[in-house]
Parts: sequence; C-alpha cells; structure tokens
Amino acid sequence: MRDRKLIEFAKQMRREQTEPETRLWLELRAARFQGIKFRRQKVIGPYIADFSSREPMLVIEIDGDTHAGQEAYDRARTAYFEEQGYRVIRFTNRDVLTNMDGVLEQLASFLTPPLPTLSPEGERAL
Repeated sequence: MRDRKLIEFAKQMRREQTEPETRLWLELRAARFQGIKFRRQKVIGPYIADFSSREPMLVIEIDGDTHAGQEAYDRARTAYFEEQGYRVIRFTNRDVLTNMDGVLEQLASFLTPPLPTLSPEGERAL
C-alpha cells in the first residue's frame, strides 16, 4: 500500500520546485529528452525521486545544499532505488544552474549502452 502522506508531500514538492529542478524539468518534460517519459517527484517505495523514468529504469537526483551532511541517507536511497532496478545519476544544483549542456551531455552518455568488446582475435567463428 502506498503511503498517502508521502504522496501528498511529493505533490507539494512538485508545486514548490527549486530553481534547478524547474530548469531541468523544462529539458525533460513531455519526452523532450531522447523521447524518454520522465516523472518528477515520484514516490518509489519509502522515498521520493527528483525525476524518474520507467523505460529506461532511471532516477535523476539533484543535490543541493540540503544534502550536505546527509550522505549516508543519500547512499541508502540510492541503494534502495538500485535494488528496485533503477540506475541512479546525481547532479548538483550548481551543475544544473551553470552547465545545463554538460548535464544533458552527461545524462545522454549515461544512457548510451557501452559498445561490446571484441576479443583480440576479433569476432568468434561459429
């Protein structure tokens, strides 16, 4: 069963987004980024992810000043999201506010699957 208080808090957070969240949301909303449908302030288990998508399974976190001193909590959240099958990427408020192009570039490279590696002999013969 979903926690009603957590859902209400997520709704409040959507109404009161921070400046970095608003700026990144403008880049992500309406499947603008690589056709991926993102949700903001999404309740996932006992936590609220800043942004998430189901395909691919991804959580984007924006860390502001309020994250200083709560590194253990952030590690626990990340571990929980990863246990649920999500990949997690984090950006700082400063990154989003001063280098949006770099943030989007890093996000794109995070989503690009690695190229397969070939053995030194090349492809295997069947």
